[in-house]
Amino acid sequence: LSLLDLLRRIDAGDTTPAASIRAAHEAIAAADSDIQAFVHVDGAARAKADGPLRGIAVGVKDIIDTAGTLVQASEVLVAHGCVPEIYMCATHPVLAGPAIDRLSMPEIREVIVTNTIPLSDNAKGCTKIRQLSVAPLIAETIQRIAKGESVMSLFSDQESLF
Repeated sequence: LSLLDLLRRIDAGDTTPAASIRAAHEAIAAADSDIQAFVHVDGAARAKADGPLRGIAVGVKDIIDTAGTLVQASEVLVAHGCVPEIYMCATHPVLAGPAIDRLSMPEIREVIVTNTIPLSDNAKGCTKIRQLSVAPLIAETIQRIAKGESVMSLFSDQESLF
């Protein structure tokens, strides 16, 4: 079902936004045990890993709101032996409500976020949060578009941006 089709169904009265969201949540819940989109611990890959990052868990998320999912994921990682260090990354650091307190979990070493959302004073005071600027990425994207160059190749050569 495309977004346009969904909007048409809502407009026609065939469904409601709330019912559509419930259906989406149910579909995600039904499929997540197979997909494992939120937490995936690959023990075989971890056992084969060699080098300076061996045994270090890295979690990636689009948004950290209250950090509930982040802490749940960290607990799963700890239960699977991914200690003593867990690093989390997210694009948008909403960090609302109990988020900063939840980051006090000792196994969480660092939470790396971007500056797409300004950090609250409380978040700025959290020593586990490191914020990176998206400005170089945006600037390079604009330059490439202006020059008629590939934007896709930008994402295969990110080391030069940070």
